[in-house]
Amino acid sequence: MSSTAESKMVLAKTVLSTVGSVAATAMVVRTVVNEFLPSELHEYFFFGLKNIFSRFSNQLTMVIDEFDGLVNNDIYEAAEMYLGNKLSPNTRRVKISKPEKEKHINITMERDEEVTDVYSGQKFKWVWLCRRVESRDFYNPRDLNSTQRSEVRTFELTFHKKNKDLVLNSYLPYIMREAKLQKLKSRAIKIHTVDHENMYDSQSMNLDHPATFETLAMDSELKDKILKDLDRFVKRKDYYRKVGKAWKRGYLLYGPPGTGKSSLIAAMANYLNFDIYDLELTELMRNSDLRRLLVATANKSILVVEDIDCTIDLQNNLANRANDSPSNGANRQESKVTLSGLLNFIDGLWSSCGDERIIIFTTNHREKLDPALLRPGRMDMHIHMSYCTPCGFRLLAANYLGTKEHILFKQIEELIETAMVTPAEVAEQLLKEDEIEISLNGLINFLHVKIKEKEDTMFNKVEAAQVETNEKKESDEKETEENFEEKRLPNEES
Repeated sequence: MSSTAESKMVLAKTVLSTVGSVAATAMVVRTVVNEFLPSELHEYFFFGLKNIFSRFSNQLTMVIDEFDGLVNNDIYEAAEMYLGNKLSPNTRRVKISKPEKEKHINITMERDEEVTDVYSGQKFKWVWLCRRVESRDFYNPRDLNSTQRSEVRTFELTFHKKNKDLVLNSYLPYIMREAKLQKLKSRAIKIHTVDHENMYDSQSMNLDHPATFETLAMDSELKDKILKDLDRFVKRKDYYRKVGKAWKRGYLLYGPPGTGKSSLIAAMANYLNFDIYDLELTELMRNSDLRRLLVATANKSILVVEDIDCTIDLQNNLANRANDSPSNGANRQESKVTLSGLLNFIDGLWSSCGDERIIIFTTNHREKLDPALLRPGRMDMHIHMSYCTPCGFRLLAANYLGTKEHILFKQIEELIETAMVTPAEVAEQLLKEDEIEISLNGLINFLHVKIKEKEDTMFNKVEAAQVETNEKKESDEKETEENFEEKRLPNEES
């Protein structure tokens, strides 16, 4: 036993002596390098030493930069989000943030911290590295409002060499999917307006519109039809690629003002968790601006063009004026966006520059639209936003008054069928009083007034038509008499 203990002691001393010698040698080498080699060569020297030692290691390190040239690196962004929920107990520092009106607190790694993740029974070590760049010409395009414009950020992923295929074929795709789900759950929906002079400088605000399909005052069958169409659309990425079509869907919302077109758009955005881009086409100067506008919008978004009938009329008139007066410099500055340019924007080659987009046009007068706009592929689904129905009234009563049944409902439903009032008008009446019965009676009085106005309008139209008919009849009789007199006078003279 004693000899065994002595041999272990000798071995321990030998190991310690060797380690000490290696450490002393390393210190000497480092001192020599620092004193005798120019500072510009330090990095290359230590990089070479690192490569020499790495040849004897069974570990492989993958470097994931924040940018691939000037383009965002999707793997970096996914790792940044994924690792926020994978902080180990040994992590000493983390960064937390919560942008205004976001749903959750964001947790991310702090610089130079390590996180160990386990996937399929294998360990993977992540390190987030940040280094400053002295060049004044470099800046981080993701941090335009940050003081860290000269910082390069990188993730290093280290693992056993045998797991290389597992990382490339399974682990990284898994991280991409998980990060995508986390982003959808946590992010706030935004509404964007694009500056027509600087397409890539969009202004955005959080969309706080509370509309959902449960609260929309719309026929239940129509709501189910829209929901099924949306669900089918978001699940058919592979199908769209298979048939060679851009992954987009077009909707036309038409009907009188106040019938809930904007609320339906907000409900669609809330349901899909898509951002909204409010596009003002009348400010564009040429067809090429439409293409730039499309490229400036993100995937998973709803592009909205309101009152498309007015937009097209305006563009055509402006184009005609420009063509009529080519020598007028002022007219040359007017908008020259044409109907053909708009059609190419919807389903031309440039419309395929992006995925999972919904394009929505709204109008109060569908009959004014050019038939070329209405065909499938441009506006795939036409949704008539009608006047308030009995079903819509019951939903509004449940939302605004908190009641699903009342003795006055039957009377109101009978009046609504003939009153031709919009859901917005009904909602306005229900908002006026907190007491249920007072509110419903107020709505009944309002409906009677609307019916009376409708009857008066119809009577005035009939009366005006009758007056016009009588005037035409008198005019025709007078013209007949004059023609008779003209024919009779020559006969009498002869």
